[in-house]
This record gives sequence, C-alpha cells and structure tokens, in this order.
Amino acid sequence: MPAQAAAVAAPPYDVLNTEEARARAAGKPNSFLHISKPEIDLPAGTDPYAAAVYAKGAENLARMVKGGVLVRDAEPHYYVYRLEMGDHVQTGFVGTSSVAAYDINRVRKHEFTRPDKEDDRVRQIEALNAQTGPVLLAYKANKDLQAVIDGVAKNAPLYDVTADDGIVHTIWKMDDKAAIDRVTALVDAMPALYIADGHHRSAAASRVAAKRREIESAGYFLSVAFPHDQMRIFDYNRVIKDLNGLSSDAFLAKVKESFDVTPASAQVKPDKPTRFGMFLDGKWYQLDIHAKLIPATDPVARLDVSLLQDNLIAPVLGIADPRRDKRIDFVGGIRGLKELEKRVNSGEMKVAFALHPTTLEQLMAVADADQVMPPKSTWFEPKLADGLVSHVLD
Repeated sequence: MPAQAAAVAAPPYDVLNTEEARARAAGKPNSFLHISKPEIDLPAGTDPYAAAVYAKGAENLARMVKGGVLVRDAEPHYYVYRLEMGDHVQTGFVGTSSVAAYDINRVRKHEFTRPDKEDDRVRQIEALNAQTGPVLLAYKANKDLQAVIDGVAKNAPLYDVTADDGIVHTIWKMDDKAAIDRVTALVDAMPALYIADGHHRSAAASRVAAKRREIESAGYFLSVAFPHDQMRIFDYNRVIKDLNGLSSDAFLAKVKESFDVTPASAQVKPDKPTRFGMFLDGKWYQLDIHAKLIPATDPVARLDVSLLQDNLIAPVLGIADPRRDKRIDFVGGIRGLKELEKRVNSGEMKVAFALHPTTLEQLMAVADADQVMPPKSTWFEPKLADGLVSHVLD
C-alpha cells in the first residue's frame, strides 16, 4: 500500500550483513528485510542458508500480504521508477524480463556467477513463490521510450520514499494501455538489454523457469531498466596487503617498467581512462600506463581494471586470481579516497590504487562480445530499494 511504502522499503539484500539488517529492521515489523533477510527473526547464529530461514521469509511475506501491507495488482502494469541521489537523477521503468530472452543472450550478461549464490536465490524464489529483488538493467538510450516514461512521471506518484541513506525512490503506475503497449513495442524492438546488477537473481530465475515450464509467470523475472546515459558507475578501487616481498623502492622501480610514475602533492582521483592513483607510504602517485601496453581492440583487456591487473597487480604483486586471493580487497568509490588512505595508514594494507570508473559503453561492449568483466569492475549507485515492487509466480 502507498501509505506503507516508507516502512517497507529496504536496501538490497546483498548490501547488508545479518547484524546490520537486524539493526536496520529493529522496531519496523513491515520492513522488507524481514522477507529478504529473514534470519534476523531467528536466533542469533542461525545459518542464513538454513531451510528455516527461507520458510521464515515465506511466512513474513504471507503475513504482510494478509495484513494489506503488500497488495497485488489486479492487472499487469509497468511502473516508472526514479532514483535521486543528490544532483543525480535517473528515470526508467519497472517490468518483467523474459527468461527466454535471457537464455539466448538478448538480456546480456557480463559477470560469472557463483553456484552457491545462485542456489540461495533459487531457494528464496521457490520458498516465496515470488521474485522480490529486482534485476538492474540498462538499455541504450531511446528518446521515444523516454518520452513515454517522462509523460507518466508528470502525474502524481504512487510512492515517494526517502530512504535512510537519503536516496529518493519515486514510483508511478503506468496504467494507460496505449502507453503500456508503446513501451512493450519499443523494448521488443531493442536488440538487447544489459544486466548492470543482478546476475545471480537472473540466473536463478532461469533455473526456476526451467523447472516450472507450466507456469507462464515463472518465465519472467522482475527488473528495473534505465537508459545507459542516465546510469552512474563509481570507481571500484583496490587495496593490497603487501608488496610481494619487495621494498618500496624496488616496487616503484618495477611499476615504472609499465607506467609513468609522477609524485603528487594531493589525492589522485583519475580524470581519464588509463590513469591511476596510487597511495604508498603516506604518499600519492599518478600512474599513466605506457600506450604500447593498451590493447587495440579487446574490450576486456582494454578496461582499466584489466590494465592494472595485467600489468601491475599480477606480475609485480603476484596476485593472479583477484577473486580468491586474500591479499587483495576492493573499495567502492562512493566511500572516497580517504577510505583508501585509512586502510593503508592503519597498517592493514600496504598500497592502494584508485581507478577511473568503468563506463556503461565499456560494459555493453564486453556484453556484446559475449565476454566477462574482471571481478569488481563496476559499482552502481544509487541502488534500487527492495520491497517497492515484487513479481509473484503463479
């Protein structure tokens, strides 16, 4: 119900740990965290992947539906969804995406998924008989589609919620049949949509659909799609525990074999691709990779995250598998460069690297080439809220 929206809206299930979720939902019986992180309603120490956790989520969903907190539409609709974060605004639409299109790569991927995380989402969907966490999609900006979306957004919103982190989530119902048909036609004409965030949710939806072929609604997954030129990717920075047995001077000498190294008097936030900031021994340096090391065409190898990994982190620091190596950690750029300084100055880490953000155009080029991005390549902000929209399977 619109009146309950602010009480229900919650951060995505995967941005809070159990204790953070328990604290955030305290005194808020209708917070969607009781559905997306139901272990918060079970004894401390409960395995979040235990069968009782998924059952508790289903119980909480049923309670909120029975109490009229969550209400199902009598007819299918699209919704318009606007996110505002400070001066940044992006406006897209809510719908369900075809699993069949996902399976043939019209809904394009750019990440590997982990089987354990896929299994978790499958069990959650099956227990709830619903998809409650939307997949974030991007599409190449389309002025005709934007005109329909902007027209709906001129009306009074269904929800207008300011979350705890200050992000404003505004949702309008698209109930004009001509507008609905127009959106459907325009999206169907697109060669592809691109997963920005939600690879495990979409993969899980595909697995559930394969088991529930007789249920039409299971052949679709909940998604929120935005035009690529409105979406915002932050840098995803790296911190490393040690210099792989090298002294600082020896390390710098090796770095200079592949990069121009310039000492800086202030923090270095890279202002263009192929430029990096490095914080070592209390000092900032600007690194510019040698032009001859930049591949001409490979969309993955040309990414800044790949250039740093392939020319410094792997050969100099000895970290060949950043997915699994415990010597490396990743810091979302929304936390700022001070967080990199803090991690190094504390002694926890030895060196930090600041990167230029990956662009949506780069992400789409990788997906179009049917390739996979390196781990921790993109950090999207602002993030969608859980609980404002869900998709029931029946």
